[in-house]
Amino acid sequence: MRDIVEGVWDALARSRPGPFELTGAEDVLPGPYRVAAAATASIAAATLAAGEMLRVRGIEPGVVTADTRHAAAAFRSEQLLRVDGVGAESGWAPLSGDYRTADGWVRLHANYPRHEAAICWGLGVPGSREAVEKAVAGRSAREVEHAVVSAGGAAAELRSPEQWAAHPQGAAVASLPLVDLSPVADAPKRTLFYSDRPLGGIRVLELTHVLAGPVAGRVLAAHGADVLHIGAAHLPRIETLVRDTNQGKRSAFVALDTEGGRARLKKLISRADVLVQSFRPGALERIGFGPSELAELRPGLVIAELSAYGWEGPWARRRGFDSLVQMSSGLAWGDPPSPLPVQALDHATGWLTAAAVMTALRRQVADGGTWRARLSLAGTGHWLDSLGRKEDVVPADVDYSGLLEEADSGYGRLTRVRMAGGLPGAQPYWEFGTRKPGVDKPTWTP
Repeated sequence: MRDIVEGVWDALARSRPGPFELTGAEDVLPGPYRVAAAATASIAAATLAAGEMLRVRGIEPGVVTADTRHAAAAFRSEQLLRVDGVGAESGWAPLSGDYRTADGWVRLHANYPRHEAAICWGLGVPGSREAVEKAVAGRSAREVEHAVVSAGGAAAELRSPEQWAAHPQGAAVASLPLVDLSPVADAPKRTLFYSDRPLGGIRVLELTHVLAGPVAGRVLAAHGADVLHIGAAHLPRIETLVRDTNQGKRSAFVALDTEGGRARLKKLISRADVLVQSFRPGALERIGFGPSELAELRPGLVIAELSAYGWEGPWARRRGFDSLVQMSSGLAWGDPPSPLPVQALDHATGWLTAAAVMTALRRQVADGGTWRARLSLAGTGHWLDSLGRKEDVVPADVDYSGLLEEADSGYGRLTRVRMAGGLPGAQPYWEFGTRKPGVDKPTWTP
């Protein structure tokens, strides 16, 4: 796995990483893909990036560590979370799931009301699983995908790896880097305020929803950043995921569809150091928050953008989620579909985004500039596929109990996965548990 970490670090920093140690075996997660290796490598990369931020502060980071068992736990953190001893309910809506079509399989995503409505509208059926199954069974997978996506929903035909490689979007993803990190405007060099934590004094504005973006913010919070998550009161949320991914963050509501809300967002950005956003490509730009506007509003901002299918190609603006990208890209190829054992594309992209943000901050100290990092679930899937295969051995029950800790939260007493990645110079931790959405004011703390 060392070569995987070194490859990721080269993609991020164009250099060799500092000292690190990896422990554990890859058989902690089932399946032929090297998911445990990818999880461990992405966690190691983020922790190494935090270590380099410490080094900039004159603090020796020590030898970074990452363990496969802890990585597996971190990548299934939403499954392991307990609130007052009770496990999480299923996050899947009744209409979400895989459906057999006339010529294969298609996956429909209905976890949000607007996506469920798009399924019913696009297929011309009432909102029952039986009706959807009947409608889908008589059509081709591509026809179903097109009908639902055209109605504003989220769907994915199951494609083979070969079909994806030949697809225009598959070719576009293959041509893009795992992480696109580059300056987009000039800005003075960054001066760091004193802190004994990697991201002490760094303000992160998070405009994200499930799951990769919130994971990125959670990682940054664990390394000392002041992370403010912005949502909207009227938008639906998957509470199971919010409880898990909003560790250590403040949470406020801002209505971006109003003039007052956009003015509030401008004020927040003008004092932020980092913006992490997972809107579809072009969505923020349409309301006046494109990269050039952001660079003018806050010179020296680090802008991290996450998407489903990448920032180039015919699907650049397409809605997508981890499970759908797995179907489209061939990672779930099989009859029936065989998904990855965890939502690895989401989690890995989140950790890699955090690594990119910290790398950009370090570059700002040395060179200045407003920086932009772009990553995608499909790009992470392409990277995972490139790591090769392992023997598909079903692991014995993995004991995660030693990796869990308890914390108070707005929801009750949490039992959660402890922050992964060892950094002797400043071990990562969350200062507080999950706060309920919208309980904080949309302002920066002094």
